[in-house]
Amino acid sequence: RRWPEPARDPMVLKLTIEYDGTNYSGWQLQPLHDSIQGRIEAALERIFAAPIRVFGSGRTDAGVHARGQVASISIPRLFDPADLQRALNSILPADIVVIDISPAPDDFDPRRAAHSRVYEYRVLNRKIASAFEYRYSWLVRDQLDLGAMNRAARIFVGEHDFAAFRSLGTEVRTTIRRVISSEWTRDADVLLYRVEANSFLRHMVRAMVAAMVDVGRGKLAAEQVATILDGRDRHEGPANAPPGGLYLVEVRY
Repeated sequence: RRWPEPARDPMVLKLTIEYDGTNYSGWQLQPLHDSIQGRIEAALERIFAAPIRVFGSGRTDAGVHARGQVASISIPRLFDPADLQRALNSILPADIVVIDISPAPDDFDPRRAAHSRVYEYRVLNRKIASAFEYRYSWLVRDQLDLGAMNRAARIFVGEHDFAAFRSLGTEVRTTIRRVISSEWTRDADVLLYRVEANSFLRHMVRAMVAAMVDVGRGKLAAEQVATILDGRDRHEGPANAPPGGLYLVEVRY
């Protein structure tokens, strides 16, 4: 599809979006796949009778959810943000909701302007599966040592090379990232991991979670997590935790 030249005075808007990623191939447009970005662009095209490109703050993978994904659009004419929000939510499926739209500067770039991003990961730690949580958490039946997991979580804080905790084959300029906070908490049967960083590598949080859960199970010592991190070899770490427990919670500007 050829995208039209922008209008002389386009209106730039910031969108905050929440979605259940279970039924989608991820945020980013992909040929022959159903994506969050594709659904929003299709809804905008219905409203404006013209293609509108949506720029996200970052990608979320297939099955990953968001409570605070941020995106920007440039629309060809003035449009009340509240009216546009209502129009979009009337068209979008129930598992994608625009929770806020506000005017943004003409040069707003939701990815480059972000200071940090916050993710959460949910682990359901009990013997029996849940009819409600099965799409939204990782069921771990083994008893987990929360204290040991938090000792491992603190290892990630600071600036490190996270080459051992990323998806192989992904082209990036650098695998160095700065983690601002990293902590596990418990609420009954749910263990919640919350991590904030300047940015994340693909699959980074899921790889970190898998390593920390192995620490909680007693399969790894916290010191071994530090060794894996320092070794920068993805093959030394465990397989990624499942995508369904992961949420993009907030993008901070």
